[in-house]
Amino acid sequence: MEITGKTRLTGLIGSPVAHSISPQMHNEAFRLLGLDYVYLAFDLGHSSLRQAVEGLREIGCRGFNVTMPYKVPILEFMDELTPAARIAGACNTVIIKDGRMTGHTTDGVGFMQSVTDAGHNIFRKKMTILGAGGAATAIITQAALDGVRRIDIFRRSRPEAFSATESFARKVQQETGCRVRVFDIADTRELRDSLEESAILVNATNVGMIPHEDGCPISDPSLLRPGLIVGDIIYNPRKTRLYRMAESAGCPVFNGMYMLLFQGAASFHCWTGQRMPIEPIRRKYFSR
Repeated sequence: MEITGKTRLTGLIGSPVAHSISPQMHNEAFRLLGLDYVYLAFDLGHSSLRQAVEGLREIGCRGFNVTMPYKVPILEFMDELTPAARIAGACNTVIIKDGRMTGHTTDGVGFMQSVTDAGHNIFRKKMTILGAGGAATAIITQAALDGVRRIDIFRRSRPEAFSATESFARKVQQETGCRVRVFDIADTRELRDSLEESAILVNATNVGMIPHEDGCPISDPSLLRPGLIVGDIIYNPRKTRLYRMAESAGCPVFNGMYMLLFQGAASFHCWTGQRMPIEPIRRKYFSR
């Protein structure tokens, strides 16, 4: 790849970002398609978010991805939102065109595609999801739009945040018809009841991610029954403590690697108008 005076900038903002494989994935796709683009990762402190976003707009950046902890704070800087981002209340992809920034979310698309890619069909079934942050709301939104019938959200019971999640659940239910409920993640009895009815458990928290890989959002292995699909959106490490626990319980399990691949492909299309060459990227950078 050769940088030219016409090279278009894309990238990733968040913290931490050094572990991300998005730069390799996107830059390889640009190379394969002969596109004069480059993708860089920028680790931002919270105090620099506004300046960074405005700076990316001013220098003519084509667009960028957003990762934790900025998927929700980024919304205030957007000129407009796509319907999925509006419902989710989170954004992982920014498209810049004619100086205007559109907030979009491809996380949910990426996750649902990764479910299909792993060989599962959760249409008209029930999902239990742990967490209520930016990735979780994107997954919940897309799952509801794609026909998941019921979703139970388990999150930490902080009064103000819990109320906001309940409001989000009502919005999803009103706009999609999917039944969405919210529970305290510490309520093991409700979690057990939810999982007994669910086709899939999704960990959309960062519990278990490097450098805290000893963490696990579920403390009781008996909650995981054989046949329950378990999707952990963490991909570093590839096998979290929850992943290993699910394997031992006889659950079909997959990590966040292909969610990353498919959400990246959707972002790539937003910025370039072209389809990412999925299979060579998958072979080179991704494995379960």
